[in-house]
Amino acid sequence: MNVSGLQTNGPVATACQPRPLPSDEAPEIRPCWNEIGVQGDTSCAELQKVSHCRNCRVYSGAALHLLDRPLLPDYRRAWAGHLAQERQLARSSRTSALLFRVNSEWLALPARAFQEVADRRLVHSLPHRRQSIVLGLVNIRGELLICVSLGHLLGLDKAPIREAPRAHYDRLLVAAWDGLRFVFPADEVRGIHRFQTPELVEPPATLSKAKSSYTLGLLRWEDQVVGLLNAELLFSAINRSLA
Repeated sequence: MNVSGLQTNGPVATACQPRPLPSDEAPEIRPCWNEIGVQGDTSCAELQKVSHCRNCRVYSGAALHLLDRPLLPDYRRAWAGHLAQERQLARSSRTSALLFRVNSEWLALPARAFQEVADRRLVHSLPHRRQSIVLGLVNIRGELLICVSLGHLLGLDKAPIREAPRAHYDRLLVAAWDGLRFVFPADEVRGIHRFQTPELVEPPATLSKAKSSYTLGLLRWEDQVVGLLNAELLFSAINRSLA
């Protein structure tokens, strides 16, 4: 059995027990387990008592000496450089989100959640769906997709869901997540915004309960405060509402 790092570095003590270590030197250990132990000729008398070298106090004592040895200057410098590089990479990482407005609120979702920003078009309402987040069906490139009200889910609607049989919206955002596709109406879309994670700030306690439940943090964009939404929670809630 070999233990990494347990090597002979010169003259050794005649006994099996490792000698006391100077505070500024690497340990000098006699690897008796490779000589008279289970990896050697098994002539060690202690084997009859402990059955295996790993149960011997000499073996465990050698391991403690190695763990307690002083760190070499080169080792410290190497790890300091490595950890500093990791922190720098984390600071330079960026993510992208699509910014859009629902009523008077600016919101954002990860850019990868969106497939298309569609122009204004008719949304055909569905019967018996007046009080749900479902606004109706919309035709996107020949495919009928369910249109849901993000404002209703987040409690941003100024009035109850429209009861008119048909409605127009300035922009329709086609989103996809976990194989499901939905359409969100938006009053305005301002495109992709790239930011660093440390730029996010905690939502204030005054934020509405519905909105705060889905908000990861707040972003500063120009003179606006944008709520970055949690895509996992948002799409999961929409999926449950459609079930």
